[in-house]
Amino acid sequence: MEPVPLLAIPPFPGARALRFASPGRTVTGDPAALLVALAKHRVGGCYWGPQMLDSGGGPVLDGTAKPLPEAFAWPATHDPWSLLDNAACVRLPEGDPRVLLALAAEVPVTLVSDNGGERAAGESNAEQLLEAHLTGWQWHSPFDGSALSALDAIALCGMWRALIDANHRIHSVMGIAHWKKPTVSALLWAGGPVPYNRSLADLPKGGAVALWRTRISAAQARKLETVSPPVFEIEDGFIRSAGLGADCVPPLSIIVDEEGPHFAPGAPSRIERLLQDGNFSAELLSRAGALRAAIVAGGLSKYEKGSGEPLARPGGDRRHVLVPGQVEDDRAVTSGGALSSNLELLRRARVEAGPDAYLIYKPHPDVMAGHRRGLIPEREMAALADRVETNTPMAALIAMVDELQVNSSLAGFEALMRGKRVTVHGVPFYAGWGLTIDRGSMPARRSARRTLDELVAAALLLYPRYLDPLTGLPCPAEVLVERLADAVQRIGVAQSALVGVRRLQGRMRAALGRLLE
Repeated sequence: MEPVPLLAIPPFPGARALRFASPGRTVTGDPAALLVALAKHRVGGCYWGPQMLDSGGGPVLDGTAKPLPEAFAWPATHDPWSLLDNAACVRLPEGDPRVLLALAAEVPVTLVSDNGGERAAGESNAEQLLEAHLTGWQWHSPFDGSALSALDAIALCGMWRALIDANHRIHSVMGIAHWKKPTVSALLWAGGPVPYNRSLADLPKGGAVALWRTRISAAQARKLETVSPPVFEIEDGFIRSAGLGADCVPPLSIIVDEEGPHFAPGAPSRIERLLQDGNFSAELLSRAGALRAAIVAGGLSKYEKGSGEPLARPGGDRRHVLVPGQVEDDRAVTSGGALSSNLELLRRARVEAGPDAYLIYKPHPDVMAGHRRGLIPEREMAALADRVETNTPMAALIAMVDELQVNSSLAGFEALMRGKRVTVHGVPFYAGWGLTIDRGSMPARRSARRTLDELVAAALLLYPRYLDPLTGLPCPAEVLVERLADAVQRIGVAQSALVGVRRLQGRMRAALGRLLE
């Protein structure tokens, strides 16, 4: 059998054709360790294919040209690991790379020669097959072309496998705007077409609905209330993209939480469970520290990219306090625990900071663009804030000030990453762990004390999903941060025009609203 690479990049929707393997040797590693890694990550073959949960036949999995009558066949397009889960033993041709997967799964293998002879596969077969299909190839990162060891290549495929597996329960995806689908689809893919707006009439047992709740139709909301399926909440990730969601800039990171939205403190979410109960390895914390440093150095924020260098301090030697406004009808504000208005936040921030502090208020960009609620009358802002900042990127402002007073804004999390003192008046996911000054009513179940890098590991490495804008592949957080920090991502002319139209629409709506008041 001709040597072929054991590993492949799944055909994610929208992904570019990329080099992953080329002829030539790579870092070999211990054969036993390679088999253990294959079994741990369940990769190799068509690991994104349909899963066979029940063989419906005997215990023999047969991948030969002439399968035994009592055996069940091994379709090349199916997930091999689900097939191996149902097998007591396997029959495969000599030299077939699937032998490696069976050996890794510790399923006995019978090798069938061209003349029909049979023998049991052993350790020597594993070493020969590893050479032919894994270590005899050079592996390349699809993101930057750098060399990967065989173990690194297995782990990368494992990341993709874990994402695909997490999507298998999704029967229908609702509330995804058309302009978001080019980036969101790859992150919701489970091996077949993403089931946008699929009917719930044939919802299978255990099936779930993934939804962007604020964007579902009234009819969908009624159907969900009637059927009451398990729901996976979709929201923007904490590293989003270089642009506003209200301006139709597709997200490069999303959160899919099967337990509940991270901003609603009435019930635990997956990130709260990670922070309360999770164990963080030294390797993961090292990644978190390096990622945090890269974000700060790149001046990255959820909606804006700008220099992280401190600005001149307009208040001189006075203590500078930043108050970020939010969208008042956003679910992060209306889901409980948060103050209901930006004006109330600004009032409390002035009291908390004291009369001598230099208070800077930054309205939310979606509010300033005219898309969402939350404007404070100019007279009120002037009475409470020393400065209203609308143009300077959030990262630069955070770098300049001494502390933040926030409601439930993500800016508080970004400030923690930059070593700033943060007072929280709502109940965001990053509060209640000993890192913030909490004025909101924290849930008693948040009893763990966490370090900053543990918080970053949970919030940026374990919780969201990321898409590389250059390759169209799901990627680690570090890849997206590098893309954004290096300004590799470019918004095309057509998309830029759409952004301009959206901003003009927002300003027109705001102006019309003032005329009707």
